[in-house]
Amino acid sequence: MARATPRWVPFIAYHLPCNCPPSSTEWELTDMVVWVTGASSGIGEELAFQLSKLGVSLVLSARRAQELERVKRRCLENGNLKEKDILVLPLDLTDTSSHEAATKAVLQEFGKIDILVNNGGRSQRSLVLETNLDVFKELINLNYIGTVSLTKCVLPHMIERKQGKIVTVNSIAGIASVSLSSGYCASKHALRGFFNALHSELGQYPGITFCNVYPGPVQSDIVKNAFTEEVTKSMRNNIDQSYKMPTSRCVRLMLISMANDLKEVWISDHPVLLGAYIWQYMPTWAAWLNCKLGKERIQNFKNNLDPDLPYKFLKAKKD
Repeated sequence: MARATPRWVPFIAYHLPCNCPPSSTEWELTDMVVWVTGASSGIGEELAFQLSKLGVSLVLSARRAQELERVKRRCLENGNLKEKDILVLPLDLTDTSSHEAATKAVLQEFGKIDILVNNGGRSQRSLVLETNLDVFKELINLNYIGTVSLTKCVLPHMIERKQGKIVTVNSIAGIASVSLSSGYCASKHALRGFFNALHSELGQYPGITFCNVYPGPVQSDIVKNAFTEEVTKSMRNNIDQSYKMPTSRCVRLMLISMANDLKEVWISDHPVLLGAYIWQYMPTWAAWLNCKLGKERIQNFKNNLDPDLPYKFLKAKKD
């Protein structure tokens, strides 16, 4: 596959069939040092696993050190890496005072950081009027401030080398807001604004590229681990995720996007992908449609059902 020209055109998931052979562009990431936050589960874990097959040096960060060690073992057992190629570096994104030391630890271990993947974060399932303000603060501190802080720590190194790649895992919710996730949507919209502005400020460093990834519904623990109306209150665990995009599929498309230096990447099936386009080009109609669908989401939530049932039904009807 020829190397794609960097562009802003959204990358549509169904353009690449699931059974297509490994692309040569993925192997362009070989020999790079890749730092992945939120690497203990979900997209972060799968990204580490697929990267391990490409022969990169990995830095795995999240709060749960035990889970990071599990991910490391998986990468060593099924990838092409050796013990020296993987650094487990526990990190709390909300503890911004630790980010500078963490960055120095990575540079001391590998001497460089080629790619920073800002993947760490949490979602939310609760109504605005029922949600404690502390939940909104936690979402901003984790999803937005923590990501900004770590990026600021890594950027001076990339500027010194005049090269590097910042990959940020945003969400379709950062384009198309939905009910029950107001704080999460706000944090993701903030990330979109920040990285678009940062990209414009670094125009004199064409070797430093940005890839902002917007996944739709993906099979992961993000809903199970979501904030509710109280910081300490957990989500229920019996949530069906079988109708969502497989995490491996999402990550495969991310790797191709990263290798081709795509700037903004939407990875989703319809109808969520269609919804993102409506929000982008017909926001007034999108707001009306969002209110209409939001009523059903909220009713399902209040009945202790999966709020995403409307999406599940529409996707099943399409399939």
